[in-house]
Amino acid sequence: MATLGAPRDVPAGGENSADVEELARFAVAEHNKKENALLEFGRVVKAKEQVVAGTLHHLTVEAIDAGNKKLYEAKVWVKPWLNFKELQEFRHAGDSPSVTPADLGAKRGD
Repeated sequence: MATLGAPRDVPAGGENSADVEELARFAVAEHNKKENALLEFGRVVKAKEQVVAGTLHHLTVEAIDAGNKKLYEAKVWVKPWLNFKELQEFRHAGDSPSVTPADLGAKRGD
């Protein structure tokens, strides 16, 4: 049984949903504005959500920085009833592998 208020994985395939991608693009754009950076959104690698006063989305995002793929951890807080969306955190989490199985169209276990 899941703990109330604990982050939980987005259901299978949810990290590729239009809503999650829109939140990830928002996170990269907000980071670029705040830090005067030029990151380019790549893809959502992992997504979790946590029910708080609204929803806190924990995203692992691949972004391109000066031609290099890098991973970032982002937290986006959303309260839809107030039309509120805010980037809470955005930090570098390491370099992304240059070629992943997903880039080649492979699925794990195949």
